[in-house]
Amino acid sequence: MIRLRKWFHLDALRDDRGMALAIAVIFGTVVVFMIATATSVAVAGIKKSSTDADWNAALSAAYAGVQDYEARLSNDTGYTQYGNSSAPFSSTSTGLTLPTGGATNPAFGTGTAGTWAAVPGGDGKSLYRYEVDSSKYYDTGVIRVRSTGKVGTSVRSVVASIRQQGFIDFLYFTDYEIQDPVMTNVDPATCVKHAWEGRPTSSSRNVCGEIAFSGGDTIDGPAHSNDTMRICQATFTSQITTSNPTSGLRYSRVDSNGSSCTGQRFPAGVTQPAFTSTIGMPSTNAQQKAATQYNTTATSTRSPGCLYTGPTDITFNADGTMTVKSPRSIKTQTDATDPTSGRTPAACGIPGTGAGQLGSASGATVPVPENNLVYVQNVPQAGDANATTTAKLPDACNPTSGNGVGYPRAGEAQLSTTPCSYGTRSGDAFVHGVLDGQVTVAAENYLYVTGDMTYEDRGADMLGLTATNAVMVWNPVKAVSCGSSTCYSSILGDSDREIDAAIISAAHTFQVQNYAYGGDRGTLTVYGAIAQKFRGVVRQGSNGYVKAYQYDARLKHSAPPSFLNPVTTTYGVTTMAEVSPAYVTSGDCAKKAGVCV
Repeated sequence: MIRLRKWFHLDALRDDRGMALAIAVIFGTVVVFMIATATSVAVAGIKKSSTDADWNAALSAAYAGVQDYEARLSNDTGYTQYGNSSAPFSSTSTGLTLPTGGATNPAFGTGTAGTWAAVPGGDGKSLYRYEVDSSKYYDTGVIRVRSTGKVGTSVRSVVASIRQQGFIDFLYFTDYEIQDPVMTNVDPATCVKHAWEGRPTSSSRNVCGEIAFSGGDTIDGPAHSNDTMRICQATFTSQITTSNPTSGLRYSRVDSNGSSCTGQRFPAGVTQPAFTSTIGMPSTNAQQKAATQYNTTATSTRSPGCLYTGPTDITFNADGTMTVKSPRSIKTQTDATDPTSGRTPAACGIPGTGAGQLGSASGATVPVPENNLVYVQNVPQAGDANATTTAKLPDACNPTSGNGVGYPRAGEAQLSTTPCSYGTRSGDAFVHGVLDGQVTVAAENYLYVTGDMTYEDRGADMLGLTATNAVMVWNPVKAVSCGSSTCYSSILGDSDREIDAAIISAAHTFQVQNYAYGGDRGTLTVYGAIAQKFRGVVRQGSNGYVKAYQYDARLKHSAPPSFLNPVTTTYGVTTMAEVSPAYVTSGDCAKKAGVCV
C-alpha cells in the first residue's frame, strides 16, 4: 500500500485521501484485462466451433454421396457404366463414360475445374463428389465408391463397397413353400401361389405338398421365404424373414402332415419371422449365357467365359484346372451379334474326339475360367453355331447307350421318365471335385452334383451353381430283389455329401435325386447358400440325407462371378470406412509423393 501511495504521489498527504482513486484504477484495469481475455476465448471458441461443425458436416456430405450413388444404381441397374475415367480412383475401371444430357451428374466432377454436387435440402455449402471403381463388378458383383464431402475448408472422404442385394444374402431362400409341382403333379393354377395369396392350406389335407421345417433341422444362417413357412422342431440361429404381410402370426405351427406342432426355436428376442417385401426370382438363368459371348459391352472390359452344349461333365481339380467332357460342343464362345458365329479358344478346350479334346473319353483339362462363368446350353436345332439337327442327334430320354458323358450308369433304375433325368440334347451339367478358383457353372436344364464339391481354400475360392430347372444331389439307385417285391438300393458306394457353393434353381428346386429310395445316405453338408422356387426334399423316412447347412458369410460382401440376381433390384452398402481425403479444398486431387491418391 505504501508503494501505491508513492506511485500515485500520495505520500505527502498525512491521511488516506486519494486511495479510493488508486483502488478504482487497479480494479478497472483488472476488469479490462478479464473482459479482453474472455472476448479472446469466446472468439477462439466460436472459430473452433465453426471448424468442428464444418468437419462433421464434411463427413455427412461424403455419406450423402454414397447414398446418392446407391439410389441411382437401384433406379437404373445400368448405372454401373457411368463414372469419370479421369478420376484417380477410377483409373482401373475401363469403359466408364459420363452420363449426358438431362442425366448429367455433377458428382462425377474431378480436379479444380470439376463440379461438385450439393447435398439436397442443405444451404448449398455442403458439397460432395464421388469416384467409381467397377473393375471387379463382373467378377464379384461389388462396386467400390470413394465419396468426398466438402464444407468450407474441411474435406473428408469415405470408401464404400456396394453390392446388389439378392438371394445369396440368405443361407436359405424359397419362393413357394411347396414341393415342385413337376414332382407331385398337383394343379399349378391351384397351388403355385403363396399361402397368404389364397393357396389351399387345409390342416387335414396337405393338398399342395407344403414342406415343414422339422425333425431337428438347424438353419445356421439368415433365412427368407416369400411364402408362409411351416415351422416345427427346427432351430433358426440367425435372421428369419417372410413376405407374409399379416400383422398377426407370420408362420404356421403345422407339420408336413397337417398336425399342430411345437419346438420352434428362434434367435434371442425373436418370436417369429419378420416381414420384408417379396424378392422376385427370375424364371430362367438364360441371361447368364451372355457372359460367354464376345462382341458385347462387357467384353470390352473382360474376357468371355466358356459355353458348352449338351450334356457336360466337369471335374474340378485341386491344381486350378477342370476336366471337361462335352461331346456335343462345336463352338465354346459365340458372337453376341451373330449367333451362327463362334470360336474355339484353347482356354475352354478344343471340340472334337481326339486325345485331350472335349469329346474324348478322358475329356479336355483346362484352367478354371478365373472370375468367370461356364454355361451349359441345350443343343439347338438350327440358327446357332452349336446347332445339331434331331435327325443327326435324336432327342432321347435316359437312353441305354447313355447321354454321351456316362449317364445313366449301368444298372441305374429310372423311377420316372417325367421329367426326363438324362436327355441326349439337354443342357445338363454334372459337377464334382475340388475347386481352386472363382467360377460359376450355369445349366440351362439340370445341374447334378455327382460327388463332393469342395473348396481347396475356403477363404479364397468361390463357386456358383445355377440351373433353370432343378439342382440335384445325384443319388442313382438300382433295383434289387426284396422277397416278392422290388426294392431299390444306392449305386454309390460312399456316404455323406458336401457341397461348397452358392446354389440357385431359378424355376424349380434343390433336392436329392430319388430321395425316397436307396437307404440312409448320411449327412448333406452345404457351405454357402441355397435359393429355389419350390422346396426340395433331401430325406424321406429312412432314405436320403440329414441336412447340415452353414452360411458362407463371405456372400454378404461378395458374389460368385456373373451370378443370378432378383427380378427387382436393390443395392446395399456392405462395408464403409473413412480414408484420407481424396481432394483438397481447391478441388485438386490430394497427392502423396507427387501422385494423386
